[in-house]
This record gives sequence, structure tokens and C-alpha cells, in this order.
Amino acid sequence: MSERRACVVIRLNRGTYRYQSHQDPRTELRMRMREIAAVRVRYGCRKILVLLQREGWAVGQSLVRRLYREEGLALRRTAQRKRRVVRNMERRERMKPAGPNQVWSLDFVSDPLADGRRFRALTVVDVYTRESLAIEAGQSLRGEDVVRVLQSLQKDRGGPKRLFCDNGPEFTSRAYLAWALERRIELLHIRPGKPIENAYIESCNGRLREECLNVSWFRNLFDARRQIAAWRKHYNQLRPHSSLGYRTPQEFAALHRAAGLCSAGAGKGGSNADPFPHAPIPAQSDGTNPSCCMLGSTDSGGRSPAHHKTSLVLALDILSSRWERGKQQETVKKVALTG
Repeated sequence: MSERRACVVIRLNRGTYRYQSHQDPRTELRMRMREIAAVRVRYGCRKILVLLQREGWAVGQSLVRRLYREEGLALRRTAQRKRRVVRNMERRERMKPAGPNQVWSLDFVSDPLADGRRFRALTVVDVYTRESLAIEAGQSLRGEDVVRVLQSLQKDRGGPKRLFCDNGPEFTSRAYLAWALERRIELLHIRPGKPIENAYIESCNGRLREECLNVSWFRNLFDARRQIAAWRKHYNQLRPHSSLGYRTPQEFAALHRAAGLCSAGAGKGGSNADPFPHAPIPAQSDGTNPSCCMLGSTDSGGRSPAHHKTSLVLALDILSSRWERGKQQETVKKVALTG
């Protein structure tokens, strides 16, 4: 069938059929987008747009999104399992950090080396600026190592007012609790089995795993520390953060200092951070976990620092008695096995 006859049958103008687009193919832009996507494999369309605009490209969201789709750069998303929706939950709002060094969040991640040995990394994040303050990698990290990292950060930028962490053995150790009590730092422990309550550090750890741990091959522990330090530098200085208006954490911290809203000065200011999902766990005297008590000057009940100090001493005594009881049980088991 001829072209003329086919156009008559489908009622299509021959000029429309023969039309060829004169639109700029944007070859250089496409190549640059592919280069960015090859280096930063977990960057989506919005982050690539921010990086292109930083480099001076006069492009908009619609153009970048169209080219991003045509080049087949879309990320693959795995199907997320459906979660049960819990309704009518009463959640009291936690404090909103109004500046840097008010709330730090801590957690651990783990990953294997090339020879199969596993290592752990302590991550510390400033909740307000989203800065990754430290990532300490090692094969055996204890409470003393956590204290050493926090002391180093305190010398460089001052100490925090509150520390947000889980109930792991490193964060309930004597060294960690005593260090916080000595410096009058309030401890906020999440409920056991509720990592979503520490969402800020979980988000940073997710980016660390996706952009560094899952795409890197660590020959040894020194190589892991080198690559993780390079990623942390990129995260703070170059990576755009959506919750900060696609600024980097260091840019946001610099803007905050320029506005004169540092926590050492004025005590009020706007916050870019969402409230914590749950209220802090207060100290209890009915047999609850003593490691979840809060340390500070006064609490909602007007209790004095001496009360908090007494509660912490009691917590340390309980932890010591539990440790001794565990040792005694192990000794009894060994004697029973040998007998």
C-alpha cells in the first residue's frame, strides 16, 4: 500500500506523517546526566537537577525529567511490604531543636570486609543541620569508644544538650552514662524494638548503606575507613538534602550561623526538623528500665539534679547486679556440665 493510500485510510495528513522535529537533541546535557548517574547511582531526577544547576546549566525540572526518562535512568524500586495502620494512637510531641548542637543522634551499622570479617561503624548526626558529625569504623566498638568519639567532637564543636540513641549495650554502659552525667547531657532512649523513633539517624544510615556500603568493596578495615570518610565528606559538602531545601548540610549550617541563630546565642529560632514521634521515657521507680531515665537540670515534675544523680547511681547498681548475676549463672552452668 502506498503512503498516500495509507494516510487516506487512517485520515492522517501527509505533512504530519513526514514531519521531522527540529528540537535540539541536548546531546551534551544527556551525556552529563549519564555521567552523574554513573558516579552517583542512587541519585534520582531531583538531585541530578540540583547538581546540573550548580554547574551552571540553564535547565528546568520538566526538561531534566523528560531527558531522565528518555535515557532510561530511572531507579528501580522494590515493592514495599504493606504495614498495618494503627489508628487512634496518642503521640505527644517532643522538643524541636532550634539550632545546632542541641540534639545529636547515634546508632551503629555493620558490613562485611572482603575476607568475610564484619565491622561496625558508629554514626553521629546533628538532628537540626543533618550533618554527619562522625563515622567511626572498627571491629570491636564498646561504650568507651563511643565516649572517645563524643569527646573528640566536643573539643571540635562543643557538646550537645541531648543525645538520642537506642538501648544497645554501648549506650547503656557505665562509661557512656557516667560521661553524660558528668557533662549534664540529657539522654533520650527510644523504646526497644522501635527504630522509627530514631528516624533521623536511620535516614542517614540508609543513605550510607545505599551510596557507600552496598556499592563498595572493602579490602580491609583501613580501606573501609578511607572510603567511608570520603563518602561522609561528600554527604556534608556536596550532596543536596531534600529536607534542607536541597542545600547541603554545611550550607544550611553556614546560613544558620550567618543569621545569628546559633544555640550558644539566642535560644529561640525556627526549626527545619520535624518533631520527634514520641515523648521521652521518664524515670520510673516501679522496676522499669533505668537506662531510659532522662538527665538534666529539672524535668516536668520539678525534680532537682540530685534526684537525677541518685536515679543514675541506682541504674548503675542495677546494671552491676545484673552483670554479676549473669556471671554466676554461667559459672553454675559450667560446673554442671563438668560434673
